[in-house]
Amino acid sequence: MRPNRLRELWAQDKAAVNGWLAIPNSFSAEVMAHQGWDSLTIDLQHGVIDYAALVPMLQAISTTPTVPVVRVPWLEPGILMKVLDAGAYGVICPMINTREDAQKLVHYTHYVPQGTRSFGPVRASLYGGPDYPEHANRTIVTFAMIETAQALDNLDSILSVEGLDAIYIGPSDLSLSLGCKPVFDDVDPPAKQAIEHIMARCKAHGVVAGVHNGRADVARARVDLGFRFVTLGSDARLLAAGSQELLGAMRAA
Repeated sequence: MRPNRLRELWAQDKAAVNGWLAIPNSFSAEVMAHQGWDSLTIDLQHGVIDYAALVPMLQAISTTPTVPVVRVPWLEPGILMKVLDAGAYGVICPMINTREDAQKLVHYTHYVPQGTRSFGPVRASLYGGPDYPEHANRTIVTFAMIETAQALDNLDSILSVEGLDAIYIGPSDLSLSLGCKPVFDDVDPPAKQAIEHIMARCKAHGVVAGVHNGRADVARARVDLGFRFVTLGSDARLLAAGSQELLGAMRAA
């Protein structure tokens, strides 16, 4: 089976730099993939992408070594299994708030005996290889999003679920849940403390920690803190920022 670059990086205690895709277009996904991101996450939760657009985007990413990851809309077995069957090598699931939520996530994303994933890797076996069924449970990466006060209260029980590979912090939702302003980077003190606490508990449990960022300096600081999966820049934000920079230069002249 094709190895998962995320697991290879983490085995060397290196951080993966992840990009974000919100535009439902295979060519923009292909352009992003050719820039050298370690992984790209296709966002089915807050982007404007549906399943019909997802598959050609995964095919575009597979023209490069970039690892295809998908954030699903919710903890629902059907969509989790469909994105894995389509060839996602990692899944990020939002709003995991309890140990039971985390157990369901692991069950839905793993074949028996570890889970209850239905068998039908229609594209996954093309991307991963003919031996995909034998190795998928050990190759696919499962992320649980920690982004609420309830999840913080249940953090240790969530992190102790066998088969959960990583967590992913959504700083904006986490901030909102703690009564703070919803931002990625310059979070309020309660959110900052929560992020550092999550990182410390992940280290204690041997679970990889990931986090969403808006700026490279913040992402680098979080890597120094111990995060090994850091997201920077969605395709939509990069398109807007690049346009603004060019237009600003023109109009200033």
